[in-house]
Amino acid sequence: MGAKLFCWPQGSPGIAMLLRALLLTGLLSWANGQEGQAMLPEEKSQIRDQIVEMFDHAYGSYMKYAYPADELMPLSCRGRVRGLEPNRGDIDDSLGKFSLTLIDTLDTLVVLNKLDEFEDAVRRTLRDVRLDNDVVVSVFETNIRVLGGLLGAHTMADMLRQRGERMQWYGDELLHMAKELGHRLLPAFNTTSGLPYPRVNLRYGVLNPLSRTGTESDTCTACAGTMILEFAALSRLSGEAVFEENARKALDVLWEKRQRGSDLVGTVINIHNGDWVRRDSGVGAGIDSYYEYLMKAYVLLGDNVYLERFNTHYRAIMKYISQPPLLLNVHMHNPTVSVRSWMDSLLAFFPGLQVLRGDLKPAIETHEMLYQVTKQHKFLPEAFTTEFRVHWGQHPLRPEFAESTYYLYKATGDPYYLRVGQSIVEKLNAHARVPCGFAAVQDVRTGAHEDRMDSFFLAEMFKYLYLLFSEKNQLHFDIDDYIFTTEAHLLPVSLSTSQPPCRGNNTEAATAVEEDLFTYTCPSTQTLFPNNPSFAKTIRDSYKYLTGVGRAFHASPVRGIDLPLHDHSMEPVEFLRSMGVSLTPLSEAGTTEAWGEVHKGVYRVKLVAEVTQTTEEEEVEPLLVQLISPPFLGRTVLTAGPAKFGMDLTKQEHGVKGSIVKTSPYTACGPIENAEELSGHIALAQRGDCMFAAKAHRLQEAGAIGVIFIDHREGSNSAETPLFQMVGDGGSTADITIPLVFLFSQEGALLTSALEDHSNVDVLMLPKERRLDKAEKPLGKMNIKFRLAEEGELEDGEEGEARGPTLQFVLEKGEVVLEEEEYKQQGDSCLTPGDDHMQCSYGQTVTSPPFHSPNDPNTDP
Repeated sequence: MGAKLFCWPQGSPGIAMLLRALLLTGLLSWANGQEGQAMLPEEKSQIRDQIVEMFDHAYGSYMKYAYPADELMPLSCRGRVRGLEPNRGDIDDSLGKFSLTLIDTLDTLVVLNKLDEFEDAVRRTLRDVRLDNDVVVSVFETNIRVLGGLLGAHTMADMLRQRGERMQWYGDELLHMAKELGHRLLPAFNTTSGLPYPRVNLRYGVLNPLSRTGTESDTCTACAGTMILEFAALSRLSGEAVFEENARKALDVLWEKRQRGSDLVGTVINIHNGDWVRRDSGVGAGIDSYYEYLMKAYVLLGDNVYLERFNTHYRAIMKYISQPPLLLNVHMHNPTVSVRSWMDSLLAFFPGLQVLRGDLKPAIETHEMLYQVTKQHKFLPEAFTTEFRVHWGQHPLRPEFAESTYYLYKATGDPYYLRVGQSIVEKLNAHARVPCGFAAVQDVRTGAHEDRMDSFFLAEMFKYLYLLFSEKNQLHFDIDDYIFTTEAHLLPVSLSTSQPPCRGNNTEAATAVEEDLFTYTCPSTQTLFPNNPSFAKTIRDSYKYLTGVGRAFHASPVRGIDLPLHDHSMEPVEFLRSMGVSLTPLSEAGTTEAWGEVHKGVYRVKLVAEVTQTTEEEEVEPLLVQLISPPFLGRTVLTAGPAKFGMDLTKQEHGVKGSIVKTSPYTACGPIENAEELSGHIALAQRGDCMFAAKAHRLQEAGAIGVIFIDHREGSNSAETPLFQMVGDGGSTADITIPLVFLFSQEGALLTSALEDHSNVDVLMLPKERRLDKAEKPLGKMNIKFRLAEEGELEDGEEGEARGPTLQFVLEKGEVVLEEEEYKQQGDSCLTPGDDHMQCSYGQTVTSPPFHSPNDPNTDP
């Protein structure tokens, strides 16, 4: 975001190994030198042109192969139309049959100086786009992408029209569309608390019988708290105060429901009574843009209450969540407790927000950590552990890291951040570009692509990258006159003065809080580090080899770590201890002198315990889902991933058997509508919308004896994607006792297809080594004799039995012994569960009961 409130600066084998080591060290030194090297205007211009070419490839592919569909499927070279493609769960809530990508991209065309294309795209929008579609959409996504896109495009069109050069035909049509969409979103706020429903039907609203929504009880904090910029701008541009009033009321509720002891908020809240459903607190998924919109609402609207609330939350974040370079998730009621050992990629926006706050040091530290993770994995994985290993390998071309890179460069002028931006451009071209656009990465470990190009890629990624390599005088307007929404749409900061606030906008009185240098003042870089271009470098260097990538070839017996111990507490030490790392202050180790002056609030520590060496990826023991009812009879076996909670299937001798029933709703993220049908059966539920543990709790309460989760990411499969272990949501999972397994989408499709084709499908959930068709160990050699009983023999006793380990089959006279040819014919019908032929028992009589193998799928284990 560029806003005038913020002040930016101007401007022999042994010899061979040794040679290889020296060469690698030299290359690393050259690369590190390149990262800090100034970039000439010619090189910046060349990269900027490359970014424009990449945008043309992505936008041109959408217009050629997908428009008027909402999104482009870059691998299939066609548009994604909701209802015509396999359902992806909550991801599809962004799609409303309103040409999403076109609207989301409109103001990007102006930023990239594509004014002819912008004018043509506006005409297409007015001609083709309808907003009254009978489709259920996400209130949050529709607000930031579509409403924000229309307002950003109106702002650009109005700016061009006022200059008298272009758009003279424009008569505020985009603003009228934005107002129509705002009214279609308003029914979502019809709750007792004022927090909006998470979904709304564009035609029928929420509570209408035809709306197919209104049953939800929960929403995420970001979903409820990321409305104020678009809704307030719409109110002030249209003169209808109702939009700003509703968005402000939702923010008021979230503020009132914060935990007063910690000043933190949770991740999921009940929209009817305001109770917290998930109490973990961080700055990533589920909360991120709530904090962003408090800060930016102050900039856009000039209302001090938003800044005061942001500052209160920010102090809590820096006290409990920020442990530079990490940003942890903690329990909002007990914030000294970390609730998970991984971070999600959405938190990459936070360094940019810290720049706006004027807090550069932690912004530089966290950004450097993120950059090192991208060096290790090419892109930021959707989630990665605190040890920087992949937790969830997907990368849907998210722009948050590029966003923070842009902010840090504008704040510091350090060419290092231009090199970071250059690496983003190169990796996108090398690893995401396909003939019909750019494809999301299904897993950063394998490089496999996903048939997906989200609209935010065009709305945000190219905008931030282009601005990063542009000078202000190369743009058609002053970027500092505008603020970026969370979707990077441009709103004029003049709204705070040129348009009146909504009527009755009485905010609560300010509470007395401790102020710091940047509580209200403009963060001036000249004050922060005058004539010191190495300021950011001195901070980054401590984290340069955080992930181990690029580390020089030498061992260091003592490694120093700077720990910012806020309020002289020991949370960082306790956090590292929880990871198995023991720390001792160097002052106690007798080496303080070697480190020089000790700064206040910083301890110098050394590692005194070794960390257990592990492989690059944690090994996951696979489980199986085996279809055992006819006609499958065990021949269909699906590889499944385990969970770190629930029943341990490896300790169940015979696995868990049951019939499968599809959950309603399929995501199991609301009240279970078919609990009676699920009781006593194994539930099928789709991944997404809420955490695995939340789904498991609901389905266990509904009476399910097990759960099979199916991936909502189209095309994922166990052959190409490494298995992972499902983890909890930070709360207690000790009460979950049913078994839980995870199938990728291709394996899951086989299971759901089987359920559609057959009214009853029984499955076994069990470890891989116990699959039913594995051969049993032989019992040893045994002599088997067949003879006919002499008359009266059975009544008189069993005289003349053969000695030794002999088993006799004695038949009454009159019974028929199957001859060898008959046996062979019947033997063909005796199958093992694994489709291997098994000979029927020799000497079995026609009238005798059928023989059951211990592993027969038709008998109870």
